[in-house]
Amino acid sequence: MPRDYSRKSRINVQLQRELGELIRDELTDPRVKRVTVTRVDVSPDLRNARVFISVLGDDAAMEPAAKALNHAAGKLRYGLGVRLSLRHVPQLHFVADAQLVEASRLNHMIRDALKQDQNNARDRGSDEPDAS
Repeated sequence: MPRDYSRKSRINVQLQRELGELIRDELTDPRVKRVTVTRVDVSPDLRNARVFISVLGDDAAMEPAAKALNHAAGKLRYGLGVRLSLRHVPQLHFVADAQLVEASRLNHMIRDALKQDQNNARDRGSDEPDAS
């Protein structure tokens, strides 16, 4: 029976927390100043980790930030080795997290559709949008 909170899940959470601190405290590259680590996915053998990032306020800056972090992956991996007691510190592969951009786009589309529904209902003379 699998555990509710497996070792892989615990390592994902720990890596996310530690990488966030390392990026904030250790890196001076201006491209990574507003980077947030949104999630980490470690491979089943714990040798590789995909680190999903987002940049606060600027979606266009995600790719350059991911490139800068991939360039600094060795330094970050060394910092993780000092902070964590793992037999093998995973190789880090930084990826721009498209889920947040897609979720924002969908929310915007839903808001626009609701606004259009309300305008159509007002034009028909009713206060409520048609539920059919």
